[in-house]
Amino acid sequence: MKKIIFVLTLVSQLQNLYAQESVNENLKASVWTNSGTFTFLLNQSAFENWTAGGVSNISGTVGVNYDINYLKGDLTWDNKIIASFGIAKIKDQDVKKSDDRLNWNSVVGKKAKGYWYYSAFINFKTQFTGDLDSDTNGPTRFLSPGYLQIGPGILWKKSDNQKINIAPTTTKLIIVDKSLTLPYAAYFGVEEGKNTRFELGASLGTYYKFDLMKNVSMENTLNLYLNYLEDPQNVDLDYTMNLVMTVNKYISTTLAYQTIYDDNAFQGFQTRQVFGLGVNYNF
Repeated sequence: MKKIIFVLTLVSQLQNLYAQESVNENLKASVWTNSGTFTFLLNQSAFENWTAGGVSNISGTVGVNYDINYLKGDLTWDNKIIASFGIAKIKDQDVKKSDDRLNWNSVVGKKAKGYWYYSAFINFKTQFTGDLDSDTNGPTRFLSPGYLQIGPGILWKKSDNQKINIAPTTTKLIIVDKSLTLPYAAYFGVEEGKNTRFELGASLGTYYKFDLMKNVSMENTLNLYLNYLEDPQNVDLDYTMNLVMTVNKYISTTLAYQTIYDDNAFQGFQTRQVFGLGVNYNF
């Protein structure tokens, strides 16, 4: 609960910043744009004496996708906050997580020429909690792991829905809970007995959102990272696609797909797929 309150407080503070700028706005062109969606997805299956087989289950996910963008003269500042948490309950089994993400990305840019900007970015991501199964003690919990990336670069931005940021000198810090390193030696790339790992490399982040057709939108986010200091041939990849089919102002169908490659966390691709009927609130 404290972690959810933390996210809501962060969103509230950013909204206050937006409101204060709007109040002080005068003849000078100064524009804040903010938009966000709160979504509740529900999936449920029930079986009773069903000879073909099947196990009753129910799952739900709540999420916030919030954008705050600023543009004044030759200065631009884009912020995106994504927070999502979901649980699933299968009959006669413990409750398990179906989604758990907290991601903040911020890019500030000063126009160079055309659609190009000199930029600096910060990205932070973690999860809210560890495994909900009380019988296990997995290696994850809030801020463990936590990933922090910071770096200068160049930004190509045609609009809030089309942009690419290239940062050839990016520092990356991986944070873990030191008490968990003993049974998970060198997990997430952090050596046993330590709680941080420092990397220096290059990163590329892209964002592209467009309408496939009326009431159907697709949002694509791709992040790549190359570590100069170790195995530069192993490029970390994080791609997310959100396809939203809007029924009306409050109801939509959402298909989400995410794939991650990070050899420090897992030797292979991690994938996540979510499909469900959602109740939305836009703010």
